[in-house]
Amino acid sequence: MTTTADLIARVEAAPPGPATIAAFDYDGTLVAGLSASAFMRERVRRRQMGAAELVGLLRAARRGIESDEAFASFLDGALSHWTGQRADDLDALGMRLFKHRTAALLRRETYAVLEAHRRMGHTLVIASSALTFQTAPVARALEVDHVVCTRAAVDDGGRLTGRADGVPVYGREKARRVLELVDALGADPADAFAYSDGGEDEPLLAAVGHAAAIEPDDDLLRAAARHGWPVLPCRDPAPRATLTDAARTVAFYGGFAGAMGAAAGIGLARRSRRSFLDIAFGVGADVSLAAAGVDVRVLSGSAHLWDARPCVFVFNHASKVDTIVMAKLLRQDFTGVAKAEAKNVPMFGQLFQLAGIALIDRADAQGARAKMEPLIQRLREGTSVAVSPEGTRTPTPRLGPFKKGPFHIAMQAGVPVVPILFRGIDEVQWRGAQIVRPGTVEVVVLPPVDTSEWLPETVDRHRDDVRALMLDGLDAWPTDRPARLTAGATR
Repeated sequence: MTTTADLIARVEAAPPGPATIAAFDYDGTLVAGLSASAFMRERVRRRQMGAAELVGLLRAARRGIESDEAFASFLDGALSHWTGQRADDLDALGMRLFKHRTAALLRRETYAVLEAHRRMGHTLVIASSALTFQTAPVARALEVDHVVCTRAAVDDGGRLTGRADGVPVYGREKARRVLELVDALGADPADAFAYSDGGEDEPLLAAVGHAAAIEPDDDLLRAAARHGWPVLPCRDPAPRATLTDAARTVAFYGGFAGAMGAAAGIGLARRSRRSFLDIAFGVGADVSLAAAGVDVRVLSGSAHLWDARPCVFVFNHASKVDTIVMAKLLRQDFTGVAKAEAKNVPMFGQLFQLAGIALIDRADAQGARAKMEPLIQRLREGTSVAVSPEGTRTPTPRLGPFKKGPFHIAMQAGVPVVPILFRGIDEVQWRGAQIVRPGTVEVVVLPPVDTSEWLPETVDRHRDDVRALMLDGLDAWPTDRPARLTAGATR
């Protein structure tokens, strides 16, 4: 067995630059399980899956797929039930299911290896037998360079015909297609990397110079032993919550509620809403995080939390815990931006409204701009603003695209932008989860970004520059990656 750290060391020893190709299988390798299961559950929910189809799928799963031809036959049978569906509708459904279901199954270990390849400037490839509407969302979220996948045939009206478009990308065909891409890019297969969990990908792994089996099935485990490939065991990305986890989560929210009650009493005694808010956010965050066993460590730049105020603080958004960590860091004299639904969350909704946080309906762009306008005046009066420029929690640990709003606000108010970087929040609360687990959140605060010479017509460029700064900061973390994130599981 190997570790994530071992695989990363191997990546870092490879030649840098795009001539080194890294191909990742999707189902079972980048994510645990099958992305198709989310589509099947959706069809069951919509009562679109009949008994015959369900029985056929169960039989296929029990029998297994033992050849490229068997997979092609299975795929045609599955696609026949999608005949007449609009490809655009399936693309939209794929994006929604990835964000709300499949992304939570992303393997942390494989993602860490992928990011090591990215830091080396290698060409990133997803090579999968899955269909475009399954692979496109993860490819976009992880910003990979190329996707080699199976495509569904579409008629002139943009509807699925119920057949595959060409030979499915499975087994020998996947190996052939990846090698074809390697050749087209002028690269050498001996320098290429490939990662998979399934025995059907033995031809692909055997065709490259650097192969690895990720949480492999029995067939690939035997192949890895024959070829001497490293085997990386992985943790369950979404483990079941224990009673202790549930108790810590209750303590997390209960601690904040208790602090809010105490803050309300002090605020009333002082007849000061500002006192109430400062105590509720600062002390509330301290108590809440301590009750859940979450430690927050600022590794560098702590002075920037104070010396640039008022300013617009921007941060990478991973989970609900972000809000509490930001409150602990900023403590006082700040407001922020949240989605409109937050006003319905008990305790937090009322607190956000008292703090003047802009509650934005993301579906109403014009209304969102109107609600953010008062933040400019708050900044001019000395109150800082905290906002996630991604607009929402990203489905993967990769920093998502930035919206322009926070940067327009900073420019118009004439205040700097201060980027804040988090690492470790995924360990405390994984994407889409409700449970809060003990752990350490590491923080780096980057130097203030001056906005005095920004212009409305150049805001797009400045937004992208800040995102690049944050990406560079996440890549060049000032301490060694915690062992628990890279060591991998042991058996």
